[in-house]
Amino acid sequence: MTSPTASLAGHTVLRLGYGAMQLERLRDRRDEAVALLRRAIELGVNHVDTAEFYGFGFVNDVIREAIRPEDGVLVVTKIGADPNPGGHPPLRVAQRPEQLRASVEDNLRSLGVEQLQVVNLRRLDSGPGLRPEGDQIVDIDDQLTVLTALRDQGKVGAIGLSSVTLDGLRRAQPVGITCVQNAYSLVSRTDEDMLQACAAEDIAWVPFFPLGGAFPGMPKVSDEPAVHAVAQCVGATPAQIGLAWLLHHAPNVLLIPGTADAAHLEANMAAGRITLDATAIAHLDAVASRSNEVPLG
Repeated sequence: MTSPTASLAGHTVLRLGYGAMQLERLRDRRDEAVALLRRAIELGVNHVDTAEFYGFGFVNDVIREAIRPEDGVLVVTKIGADPNPGGHPPLRVAQRPEQLRASVEDNLRSLGVEQLQVVNLRRLDSGPGLRPEGDQIVDIDDQLTVLTALRDQGKVGAIGLSSVTLDGLRRAQPVGITCVQNAYSLVSRTDEDMLQACAAEDIAWVPFFPLGGAFPGMPKVSDEPAVHAVAQCVGATPAQIGLAWLLHHAPNVLLIPGTADAAHLEANMAAGRITLDATAIAHLDAVASRSNEVPLG
C-alpha cells in the first residue's frame, strides 16, 4: 500500500486532494458548489487547489464560504494569469512583477484570509496552453523577488512553481520551493526527470491533467488497453487506475483531480484505496516508458 498522506508546506495532507477549477460549472447552483466542497472535506480532503481566475473569483468565493478554520484545509492558489471575461481562452497572461503582487492581493481578498498558505507561480514555460509574449516574458528571478518579499511580509506562506522547466526549478530552489505543478500523467511523462529531482529534494509533485487528454493531441490514459486490462482485474475504472498509478509511482506525488459531480468526487477519492500489485505496476510502467519518448504537445 502507498502512504495515504504526505507533507506539503509543513502540513500533513491526504495525497488525494481536490482541484476546485470545475466548481465554476456550478456558478448557477452555488449551494451545490458549497455542498460538493463540504463533501470533499467529509471524505478527508485537506488540500484544495484554486486560483482567483477560476470562474472570475467565483471559485474562491465558494471556498471562502465552504471551508472553515477548524477544517484544517490547506488552500493552495496560483498566480501568473488574470481573468479575461469574454476572451478565448478567458485568461490573459499576467507575469510582470506588479501583476503578480496584485494577483496575490486579489486572492487574499476573495478568500478572505490574511495569508495565502501556498502560492504557485505559473511560469507558462512548459506544457500545453498559453505562452508569454512581449513584456510578459519576465525573468524568474524578478518574479521570485516579489514572491519572497510577500513571504517576508507574511502575505504568502510558501512558494511553489507551475508549468516550469527543470532549469527554472533549479534557479528557484535557493528561495525554497515547496511544490511543482506540471502537466504529467501515466501517458505524458516528459517531465519524469523533474519529478525525480523533486522527490530527491522533498518537493511535492502535484500534476495537473493527471489523466491526460485535456488538449487536442494530448494522449488519454483511458485510451490505453493496458489501463483497461488492469482496471478490469482490480474492479476499478480506467480513470481510477490512472490516479492510483500516480500515487504508487513516487511518494511525493499529490493529486488534485477536479469535478463538479459528487459521485465522480467519491470515485476519485476511492482511487487512493486501490492496491496495485507488482504485475499490474509492470504493465502500467511499460505504458509509461513508451510515453516518455513522446513530447507533450
